[in-house]
Amino acid sequence: MQLGHNFFGALWPDILTVVWTVIKVMLIIAPLLLVVAYVTFWERKVIGWMQVRIGPNRVGPWGLIQPIADGLKLMLKEVVIPAGADKSVFLLAPVFAFAPALVAWAVIPFNDVLVVANVNASLLYVMGVTSIGVYGIMLAGWASNSKYAFLGGMRSAAQLISYEVAMGLALVVVLMVSNSLNLGDIVKSQGQGRFAEMGLSFLSWNWLSLLPMFGVYVVSCVAETNRAPFDMAEGESEIVGYHVEYSGMAFAVFQLAEYSAMLMCSTLISLLFLGGWLSPVRFLPDSIFWLFAKIAAFVFFFFWIRATFPRYRYDQIMRLGWKVFIPLCLVWLVIVGCWMMSPWNIWK
Repeated sequence: MQLGHNFFGALWPDILTVVWTVIKVMLIIAPLLLVVAYVTFWERKVIGWMQVRIGPNRVGPWGLIQPIADGLKLMLKEVVIPAGADKSVFLLAPVFAFAPALVAWAVIPFNDVLVVANVNASLLYVMGVTSIGVYGIMLAGWASNSKYAFLGGMRSAAQLISYEVAMGLALVVVLMVSNSLNLGDIVKSQGQGRFAEMGLSFLSWNWLSLLPMFGVYVVSCVAETNRAPFDMAEGESEIVGYHVEYSGMAFAVFQLAEYSAMLMCSTLISLLFLGGWLSPVRFLPDSIFWLFAKIAAFVFFFFWIRATFPRYRYDQIMRLGWKVFIPLCLVWLVIVGCWMMSPWNIWK
């Protein structure tokens, strides 16, 4: 500290804060990018086991170097830009799709103290930042100067916006029972209640008392991340997607955005409904490994449904979002509000 003061004077505390913040950010982003790369390997292996196929097994022992080989292949491929495309917007669109999934991790708490920025309105921040991803899809479809890409972008954007409404209403119910916008406080509130006092903490988590909203949020996350069976963005049997004109690393960034968003959704589900880092039973200590286990379980769930369900038609997807999920959320919002005002309030 004294050496820093000698060189930088009164600016040293501010410089130290910036440097420490950058270090914390890198400690999150670097492992995250590695995990995203190997989630693709994990997905191919899991779906291979489910569908009695082999999966990657040639590059490296057990195929473990396959994600690195895929990344190198994409980096060496040429990025072809259509002649009539808006070049700057065309190259900026993948950044708009990928950056929000990274920036949102700034407020994600891994336990009581491990968080880059403990913002009071952290959930509101996550909702606002992740909503920007839809601009990447729209810009990619429009800047490509292709009617197919534009139609694919419009369809994908309509799907994302539709399910964001249902997700937002489901989160309103969580905020009501938690009485906080801070993700850490939401997790801590799930460690209280009658079941937690009995030692069965997993029954005090929001998944049980808000079971319909839990189901709505999980399915909406699948739709928001463009994962099967809601993968209209890549639905070759339906229409050419918004990234049909992309190649090389520009295309890879869209895939990174999808898998990063899947990890983010799994993390939010774990924090909002499954107690985050809290232990499921009292005799086991709370730990960051509980959070990682819950995230891994939901990532596996994403793979499972991709290997199991056929793709929905577009009209079925939109009907589910507007005619089923949104009315259900509105009804459950009223039910929980009345429940909280009644003598049988379990969230006090």
